[in-house]
Amino acid sequence: MSTPRIPFLKGHGTENDFVIVPDPDNTLDLPPAAVARLCDRRAGIGGDGLLHVVRSAAHPEAAGMADRAEWFMDYRNSDGSIAEMCGNGVRVFARYLQRAGLVGEGDLAIATRAGVRRAHIAKSTADHGGSAAAEGDITVGMGKSLLAEGEFTVSVGESRWPARNVNMGNPHAVAFVEDLAQAGNLFTAPAVHPASAYPDGVNVEFVVDRGPAHVALRVHERGAGETRSCGTGACAVMVAAARRDGIDPAVTGRLATYTVDVPGGRLVISEHPDGTVEMTGPAVIVAEGMIDPDWLSGTPS
Repeated sequence: MSTPRIPFLKGHGTENDFVIVPDPDNTLDLPPAAVARLCDRRAGIGGDGLLHVVRSAAHPEAAGMADRAEWFMDYRNSDGSIAEMCGNGVRVFARYLQRAGLVGEGDLAIATRAGVRRAHIAKSTADHGGSAAAEGDITVGMGKSLLAEGEFTVSVGESRWPARNVNMGNPHAVAFVEDLAQAGNLFTAPAVHPASAYPDGVNVEFVVDRGPAHVALRVHERGAGETRSCGTGACAVMVAAARRDGIDPAVTGRLATYTVDVPGGRLVISEHPDGTVEMTGPAVIVAEGMIDPDWLSGTPS
């Protein structure tokens, strides 16, 4: 008797792409090797990470949040390691829930390892001229940033830059450079100092200015390498840029908003006077299919 095939979907948010595995009752065994196999771009489905869709009540790490969020984003990096949070992933996760008919347009809550995140799915744009209506952007409340005190640096080869240590539920080192090419190939992680500030690794963002309240970045995501976008990274960059520019909404009492260009598109990041950071951007489901469980486990067919 053959093992049932496993459904999956593929989606992206500003080209930060994910394998989506719906598993409401948390019955699937997804060890790191299986996740890495699924995310392999040559021999698997391919993705910067995996979104394991589980009901909060069914997952031991999320059961305590089940009264506030029905669904838990069990996020994995492409190498199979566990991550606390993924901003683009939350938007794609919300889009999957909408596509599956589990939520509608409007507000919803999603449990993550960094806590409950609030999302808002905007209404689709009107259909004109017979073309399909465009799905609305998704805004995610990303929580508050935590800026560590001290001196931090990021280096590539012989070049070194001062960095801001910003935590958005996961760690970031943000360095402002003159040219994004200075980041190098980003296949390997840039060096950070002091390394002890990031005991579990770090996402590193290199940032240039594009105009007033408008920046662009490249990012090395821990466990994934360079990606086309990083939602938490864009938030960390916005906060670092605002502080560099002398802007702190907690002091001014006014909302601050920056446009953040990533290689895969554009995000709009806002920080409220209470410190809450919001991210707005697209999320797209591009495909769905079935996974051969024998292939996933490495068992010959």
